[in-house]
Amino acid sequence: MIRKYTFGNPFPTEAVVKEIPASEGALPYFTREGDSLVLTMEEGAPVYGLGEQVRGINKRGWSYTSNCSDDPHHLETTHSLYGAHNFLMIGGSHPFGLFIDYPGYLTFDIGYTQKDTLRITPTDWDLDIYVIEEEDRRFLSIVHTFRQMIGRSYIPPKWAFGYGQSRWGYRNEADVREVAAKYKEAGIPLDAIYMDIDYMERYEDFTVSAEKFPDLPGLAADMKKEGIHLVPIIDAGVKIEEGYSVYEEGVEKGYFCKEEDGTDFVGAVWPGRAHFPDMLNPAARRWFGLKYRFLLDQGIDGFWNDMNEPAIFYSEKRLNKVFDEVASMKGQNLDLDKNNHLLGLVNTLANNPEDYQSFYHEPGNGLPRIRHDKVHNLYGYNMTRAAGEAFEELEPDKRILMFSRSSYIGMHRYGGIWQGDNLSWWSHLLMNVKMMPSLSMCGFLYTGADLAGFGADTTEDLVMRWLQFGIFTPLMRNHSAMGTRMQEAYRFSNAEALGRIIKLRYCLLPYLYSEYMKAALGDEMLFLPLSFAYPEDPHAAQVEDQLLLGESLMLAPVCQQNAAGRYVYLPEDMLCVTTSGPDDFRCEKMGAGHHYVPVAENELIFFVRRGHLLPLAQTARNVEKLDASRLQLIAYPAGTCRYTLYDDDGYGKDYENPAHLSTIDVSADGEVRYEGSTERTVTTCFICS
Repeated sequence: MIRKYTFGNPFPTEAVVKEIPASEGALPYFTREGDSLVLTMEEGAPVYGLGEQVRGINKRGWSYTSNCSDDPHHLETTHSLYGAHNFLMIGGSHPFGLFIDYPGYLTFDIGYTQKDTLRITPTDWDLDIYVIEEEDRRFLSIVHTFRQMIGRSYIPPKWAFGYGQSRWGYRNEADVREVAAKYKEAGIPLDAIYMDIDYMERYEDFTVSAEKFPDLPGLAADMKKEGIHLVPIIDAGVKIEEGYSVYEEGVEKGYFCKEEDGTDFVGAVWPGRAHFPDMLNPAARRWFGLKYRFLLDQGIDGFWNDMNEPAIFYSEKRLNKVFDEVASMKGQNLDLDKNNHLLGLVNTLANNPEDYQSFYHEPGNGLPRIRHDKVHNLYGYNMTRAAGEAFEELEPDKRILMFSRSSYIGMHRYGGIWQGDNLSWWSHLLMNVKMMPSLSMCGFLYTGADLAGFGADTTEDLVMRWLQFGIFTPLMRNHSAMGTRMQEAYRFSNAEALGRIIKLRYCLLPYLYSEYMKAALGDEMLFLPLSFAYPEDPHAAQVEDQLLLGESLMLAPVCQQNAAGRYVYLPEDMLCVTTSGPDDFRCEKMGAGHHYVPVAENELIFFVRRGHLLPLAQTARNVEKLDASRLQLIAYPAGTCRYTLYDDDGYGKDYENPAHLSTIDVSADGEVRYEGSTERTVTTCFICS
């Protein structure tokens, strides 16, 4: 059951697609104290949700903000990341879900100030609140209802489930060709090479440097012959430069965000002085979205949107103010206080809250002009929406890859997200693990982190361990920053072992793709905490470094340097699979309870749940070469087990076609029965009876 409560005059975010009338009466569970909603939480009751955030799966004990932020460090003291996902589930004797549809600055104090008190504080009270309750009181049921309320998750092309290599620093066509050639030489699969800002002409959106990439269509065609897709970045800021058509058109049509006096707001990002398209204005949004045609026409079929919080290096007004104040300090005795003030002046230039309060949107549709900070969290969402809506117009029968850095609930219908500019830290690998189910709850299924870390210098063992988890995440992309250690898989002394792990991804793809599609089409979660499947097990609720993936698998990644194994908790009997690559599957039945499992650096473990099976393909150079007509099974039947396999061509949009579904049955004695419209040979490679 969903109940909606409306306060003030909420801005229409369009996060919710289901028509839900506002309820009368008081908001249940909470009391209002001043500007805050307050709830006394039951002792020990978990709180789940918030999507892209720091800390654990259980969110108790910290204060979080919804405020899309350009901050790559992701420390324990961080309060907000790149997304704003205001969905919570509060546990206890009567679990319920809560969605605060509010696009401004919002605080969730979940037992931080007062241990047992949940305090939610918006900047103002123009918002919708949705309360979700289910008779069975199960978190999975609450998530399902919420997901139906916000609409179907984005579905990428199948090739986007392959391995991708990225770096800020592939400077030209030769660099891209070298990466492709080196992966081929090493025999490591590759489906995508990502192009960061270096490909543009002077960092201008929807341009290509004629010097660095003289023939992008030819390059794209050559790459596709090798099964490799080029995926360029698109940034939010539009460079101010005479003769640059995007800038001139935007000024002429009035499509940029405005100062209070009606002049175009000037901030700065990669190209220096820039304007920001008014993504909340439907006409401006369509105009910007159709600009992707420039790259589509050159053979590009995937994009990633960046800097769309929007990040602002400085505003022109603030920069001039800082210059004036710094100049006034010349010749002064800079004691401790004055020196700190000087440093603070520079440090407050980027992403300053006062700058976000200084420009406006014209949302149209009879809505009044609104100051940016009131709707800040909608900017990245609507930039990606611009692209998604344009793709439906430009390529209506084709899936285009799209993912974004900044997001709000609702954007999950138009694209995925990557988890921002992380660092090459073991703690960020663990954060990647813990964030996956929280994002699934909020509808963001196509997601993953920058494998091996974006900033800082990685290590060989971190690359290995992160890839071992990354082979299970829908977005599998190795991405690093200019000035850091190069971390392409072929560069390391253990390149052969790294390659074997990447090859394993392609063996797993029939299952990974099938589970993704069933989760998207059925409004379900892809990654689950153990407690969601085993709600009566008190130990399961304490485990945050093991995840369920789809119906059959439990993951237990190694997230500690120098570890030669790890402790795992099994809520029930499971089949432990140890592997170092596509031709190496060692299976051992383990009973419910606590175990220590050895895991060498070049190995990973996962578990097949009792009564379930895992379909595997032979590895391939890329997704296009993958042969899903010949499958092998690892099965742990409880009497019998059945698996429903979803498979399609990976490009079209006839998602509900029943021909995409087939069933695989395995009996306790190993007999396999396959039924489906697609011809397949299905055999068992291991069965635990």
